[in-house]
Amino acid sequence: MELLDVLAELARSGRLGPVENGAAWDQVTAALGEPWEVAIGKRRSWPRLFAYDDLELSVCRCQKVTLICLQTWRDVINLPVGPVGRDRFPGQPKYADVIASLDRAGCAWQPYTPLTFDNQCAIQATSFGVIFVFEIPDGEGPILNVVGPPPHQHECPATHAAP
Repeated sequence: MELLDVLAELARSGRLGPVENGAAWDQVTAALGEPWEVAIGKRRSWPRLFAYDDLELSVCRCQKVTLICLQTWRDVINLPVGPVGRDRFPGQPKYADVIASLDRAGCAWQPYTPLTFDNQCAIQATSFGVIFVFEIPDGEGPILNVVGPPPHQHECPATHAAP
């Protein structure tokens, strides 16, 4: 499987193996192993950010995945082996290649104007709302920077639990 196939599957299905918005955190870690936690500040409050190399996941207090972010701006992209069959891919996919891959997969998309400005542009896959944000370096064509579905909105039962 190539990176463009991984991206098309994420756009088409809204998931990457066991990782999808709303997934139970224990099921993700059972399938992929323990991630490393991205420390943000000194507080360890919820939600928390975890990473499997270039796949970043925000997890709610109730242990549900609420945000999926796949970083694609690096020269080499590292992913957990489980869902994609290999762990390293060439990074920085070009806009035309991403669009061609989505079209081959039958995944409809449209421009995403809220994240299109200055030196970036974005598209959104219509099936699961996965957003692809491209950086536009001076004098070059757009290069994929980050991919992910919109955040998972939910009424967290942990915030309403009795003390």
